[in-house]
Amino acid sequence: MTYPPGNPYGQPQPGYGGPPPASPTGTTLNAHTLPDDDNVNPYVFCVRLDGDWFMSKGAMLAYYGNVRFEAVTEYSSVQAWVAARFSSPVYVQDWVVATGQGKVLIGDRGFDLNSYDLDDGNLTIKASNLCAFSPQLELKQSIVPGFVTLIGTGKFIASSNGPVIFVEPPFRADPEALLGWADCPSPSVHHDAQWMTASIRGMLSGALGRASGEERQYDFTGQGTILLQSSEVAREDPAVLRLVESQTQLLTDTQAGALGQRLIARAQQQ
Repeated sequence: MTYPPGNPYGQPQPGYGGPPPASPTGTTLNAHTLPDDDNVNPYVFCVRLDGDWFMSKGAMLAYYGNVRFEAVTEYSSVQAWVAARFSSPVYVQDWVVATGQGKVLIGDRGFDLNSYDLDDGNLTIKASNLCAFSPQLELKQSIVPGFVTLIGTGKFIASSNGPVIFVEPPFRADPEALLGWADCPSPSVHHDAQWMTASIRGMLSGALGRASGEERQYDFTGQGTILLQSSEVAREDPAVLRLVESQTQLLTDTQAGALGQRLIARAQQQ
């Protein structure tokens, strides 16, 4: 992902995040008048399907044509390329392969939708905001929990709570507002010093979970582009619980009991 010359810093660029066109007022759309691989309005995208696409479960709103939706886990058993392109055990059950010919309308709870083009690049994006991507791209599980990485050349569609803005490092982002980053190193986590002191006291007193919500940020350095949504309201990622549960297998019984008590104390403070 690169900025075309002559564009102002920080503005959405054509091909990844520009304002989507709106359908003509009063127009009734059909299979022939729907756009090809473009927005119908800011909240709905139309994929012209001629083969295969990866799509998040629940993203499909409607479709025209001869289209089938197969779970990635089932489709990979007969199509070896699916397993080669989709490498994320945590998220595999949340995705399907749309195959056939037609037009598929996708959306995400009324969030803004934009298409992005990767050109021999890599982009890490919040998994809960990735709606679909072409099979030319490879999806891998990021080392940052809650994110996945797309690699290669192809198109993907992502949702955002409000318009997307683009910034360059060095930069610190609120985890809830962060949508993703392209062509730059993974972020480190920055903790506010006062919060760290209060957190230690909280653990000693058992008062866990009391925080301002601004005490932790992602710290970006180096070269690249950071994508931010215009709101801190995040979608719930169902895979996060599965990821945490899988890690609890590493705990001893004593550690698991201590963690359980802390989670109960946190829930009681909500």
